[in-house]
Amino acid sequence: MKTFWNTTQGLQQLEEWQPGCWIQVTCPTDDDQRELEERFKIPDYFFSDISDTDERARYEYDDGWMLVILRIPYVKEIRSRTPYTTVPLGIIHKRDVTITVCFYETNMMIDFVSYQQKRGEGFVDYVDMTFRLFLTSAVWYLKRLKQISTLIDNAKRNLDRDVNNESLIGLSRLQDSLTYFQTSIRGNENLLAKLKFKLQVDELDADLIEDVNIEMSQARETTHIYSDILESTMDTYSSIINNNMNTVMRTLTSVNIILMFPTLIASLFGMNLVNGMENSKFGFVLALTISIFVSMASWWILRHKRLI
Repeated sequence: MKTFWNTTQGLQQLEEWQPGCWIQVTCPTDDDQRELEERFKIPDYFFSDISDTDERARYEYDDGWMLVILRIPYVKEIRSRTPYTTVPLGIIHKRDVTITVCFYETNMMIDFVSYQQKRGEGFVDYVDMTFRLFLTSAVWYLKRLKQISTLIDNAKRNLDRDVNNESLIGLSRLQDSLTYFQTSIRGNENLLAKLKFKLQVDELDADLIEDVNIEMSQARETTHIYSDILESTMDTYSSIINNNMNTVMRTLTSVNIILMFPTLIASLFGMNLVNGMENSKFGFVLALTISIFVSMASWWILRHKRLI
């Protein structure tokens, strides 16, 4: 889907492309890619790079085109092993052509357009737009991190009541999400550090870059803190599970020891050998009494040793 935006007087949607406008491409089809390549002569390999979910944040120049890949947060609507992840956003610019391409529909881009419309100022140039996309991505990383923090707290409350596999698996998936966030934020910071020396930055852009640095640093530190908390939580519950398992195994071992003595006594008296009680009518009662006495004695000893 292609949307054309006039960026000079606030974001106003256009019916068709005009020089200097912003072309927002979301979930492009093969026809959309072919049309952009043929009309604007965009390097075809770049669309393949953007479609790769593992593509790192970077920039390059090719035939006058400035090609930037920014990693942005993304929440999978369907059930997934990693509900929170990151996807690439392509920023393409040459002279009066500015295009953003994302193969996923994200809340970040919807919010970006809505916020810029509320500002009513538009963008000074493509450099201003690029750094504002960086700023919005950092803000949305922080929003997603708050949601992850809430999920971690809910899982911990569930685990406090009952240590179950579902909550532990949920924490493990959130750990994967934090790993994606941490790697992507670090990549975006490195990309920002390079772009501010490659692009024509004015005083306003410098202030904007400072804001981006602050938000990205906060997002990186928050991700690191949540990752450490989650790792510590997983280690704690792993220790609790091991301790519970040791307690169960110790109890079962003690029960086996207690039951071993009656079995031994019954085996001795049940052997086809002369033991002096073959004809005694009290033989069974005596064997039963000895078994009970020895079992109670072993139970008392294990109890005294705190093994039960």
